[in-house]
Amino acid sequence: MSQQIDILAFAAHPDDVELSAAGTLLKHKALGYSIGVVDLTQGELGSRGTIESRYSEAAAAAAILKLDARVNLKMADGFFTHSEENLRLIVEQIRRFRPKIVLANAITDRHPDHGKGSSLVSEACFLAGLKKIETTWDGALQDAYRPQVVYHYIQDRMIKPDFVVDVTDFVEQKFEAIKAYKSQFWDPNSTEPQTPISGKEFFEFLRGRMAEFGRGIGTQYAEGFTAERYVGVNDLMDLK
Repeated sequence: MSQQIDILAFAAHPDDVELSAAGTLLKHKALGYSIGVVDLTQGELGSRGTIESRYSEAAAAAAILKLDARVNLKMADGFFTHSEENLRLIVEQIRRFRPKIVLANAITDRHPDHGKGSSLVSEACFLAGLKKIETTWDGALQDAYRPQVVYHYIQDRMIKPDFVVDVTDFVEQKFEAIKAYKSQFWDPNSTEPQTPISGKEFFEFLRGRMAEFGRGIGTQYAEGFTAERYVGVNDLMDLK
């Protein structure tokens, strides 16, 4: 069964979207748009937690973000490849949800899966518009469909954004969604191994990055994105 969603965010791992684009999704949900997330993997190679905890945490984060849909494609964490099989899995979801806007992983990043996921989603968005590629959902042949635009959120490594979104009013909700992944992030009582994202200072890094993006447009916090094509506006007064 198809379900039209305005903004569909793809993530190599559960928590990628929450860390980098949750404020943007929350803002657009408040504006009346439908939002969804497609996780490519189950994050099973994460040093902390389990597949089961990741699913429960992702569900908790989805509730905070008020997602209209969340799907996990169960590709192999760390080992998924740029294959026809994986491209088709993504094409099915694009044709199923028919988003106007797709958000995808950073074009390059510290974790190799992020760049791989970025490229995979970008190519699938193009292929989804080709009529001769046949896919089915719920036993029915899907219609070809191509999103209007693909934007890539910025993750661990700094990339100069092509545009930023003011998320000042949604920062605390964003951190609630991030902290739903309680096995992954700061917990002074945790006995799990330390990782680059498990220290208290990681939250300070996230807030600092958003403050840096926000400062450039005269607001407190923003999230940054890169674009695959020119970003157009109808009114120069809309630009900050």
